[in-house]
Amino acid sequence: MSSNNQTVNRTETVLRAQNVNVYYGNFLALRDINLDIPKNSVTAFIGPSGCGKSTLLRCYNRLNDLIKSFRAEGSITYHGQNLYAPEIDPVEVRRRIGMVFQRPNPFPKSIYENIAFGARINGYRGDMDELVERSLRQAALWDEVKDKLKTSGLALSGGQQQRLCIARAIAVQPDVVLMDEPCSALDPISTLRVEELIHELKEQYTIVIVTHNMQQASRLADLTAFFNVEPTEKGGRMGYLVECDRTEVIFQSPKQKATQEYVSGRFG
Repeated sequence: MSSNNQTVNRTETVLRAQNVNVYYGNFLALRDINLDIPKNSVTAFIGPSGCGKSTLLRCYNRLNDLIKSFRAEGSITYHGQNLYAPEIDPVEVRRRIGMVFQRPNPFPKSIYENIAFGARINGYRGDMDELVERSLRQAALWDEVKDKLKTSGLALSGGQQQRLCIARAIAVQPDVVLMDEPCSALDPISTLRVEELIHELKEQYTIVIVTHNMQQASRLADLTAFFNVEPTEKGGRMGYLVECDRTEVIFQSPKQKATQEYVSGRFG
């Protein structure tokens, strides 16, 4: 079996990349990616800077479409449906596959409106107060903000802002939550709170997280995918998937030497 293929048989596959190449103009940024993301699990992407972790993450909810030079070859499917088929609405993709970014980015609105805004745009017809409370409870934030829902989300601490952004992402009832280094701007205590939250959320959501923190990946992830970079003829750097397996395998007995060297801190 090719080292570029995932070797784990798990439950239902939610996202599947098959023979994916990602280009920016003529530059090949990611080559020959084959990867399955299983349901109700945390999958971590690790690897050195420039290896395409975030690029692949953004392929899953079509955020790369916003870059004019972006082009993807191969197949990326969600529950078996081609995400890049002409009839697929990228806005609907982003509702079902939410994103939490590296730096907390609350809307310049009240805590309540940060949660309600997306739900309202998506035509939510239920009890908005109940949805706001449920989303904030799921994000382990309700007890801290229930008496100041009219306060600006920007007034919260960094860790609280990130949990607000997670609450905002899950308020529109997605199936998948993508997280691009969600703790990199946070202090250790806030990081721990977000990690605890991610662990709880996988009961209801499929989560894919990009992280540079090896300890975080080993604590959080059910599966870990290691990406690496190789130089191109024109002096650039191209990313590729080295291997993906259960997290304990990747950290204790990986199949590839490059993975062993990276997780043990010998390069990267």
